[in-house]
Amino acid sequence: METKPVKAVRTSLDRESWIKGAIAILAEHGAERLRVEVLAKRLGVTKGSFYWHFKDRRDLQHAVLDFWKEGRIRDIRKQTQAEPGGEVAALLHTIEVYSSARNRKGISIEAAVRDWARRDAQAVAVVEEVDAERLACSCRLFLACGLNEEEAKARSVMLYAYVFGAALMRCGSFAADMASLKAWIADRIAK
Repeated sequence: METKPVKAVRTSLDRESWIKGAIAILAEHGAERLRVEVLAKRLGVTKGSFYWHFKDRRDLQHAVLDFWKEGRIRDIRKQTQAEPGGEVAALLHTIEVYSSARNRKGISIEAAVRDWARRDAQAVAVVEEVDAERLACSCRLFLACGLNEEEAKARSVMLYAYVFGAALMRCGSFAADMASLKAWIADRIAK
């Protein structure tokens, strides 16, 4: 009995799959490597599928920035929600989530987008929008705790300066009990 050769099934991707693949490249290699050929090869498809979803590379870049912005803003709002009286707990939770070692993938993407913003006006605008939302959400929590506006704004900046700095650092051998040290810092920021 003779068998017929099986035709290879061509995979087509939706727009979101291309964007998520692009974000993975961005996190690993930076915006410079965010090229159609590189992305198609990584995803195991031809470039033809790309042009069904995007006009060109710049269109993909816009989509990546929008996707990142929407995801960050949605997450920020989720992390900073609090019932009345639960604002300090929400602040402490926010600090824990964003400064934890398990956030390595997120911090890689964050760093890549911020590096991209050093050279691209649209990336600058997106980063500024995300940062403004981060600061506004935490500021609302601090205001609800009874702080005046000046101190609430200052602590909001301090909160994010700490979480991004802590997420980038590898200081586990600095102190015997790093968890206690981080908790002490979080208490000073949030309370």
